[in-house]
Amino acid sequence: MDSRKYKLSESVRSTHNQDGAIVLDVRQGQIFNLNYVGSRILEALKNRSYFCDSEITDRISREFGISREVAEADVREFLGELAARHLIEEQSPTSPA
Repeated sequence: MDSRKYKLSESVRSTHNQDGAIVLDVRQGQIFNLNYVGSRILEALKNRSYFCDSEITDRISREFGISREVAEADVREFLGELAARHLIEEQSPTSPA
């Protein structure tokens, strides 16, 4: 996995519970539901300015006791969905973190 850095969009608001999260994109006026794993990834992004996908993969692998390969595929797919919905922003290679 190429290591890319992401940050949560400024327009995202979320609330988390034991089942997952509800996410509101105030700019687009859209609401999304996340499962517990998605909620944990979103919390990680929320708590740091930028977060590498490889760090997220390691965290999910450890926390949920799954292989790194499975975590990597799931994280890649999830980050792709967040990016497609403009909920996260990828850091450009030339800008500082």
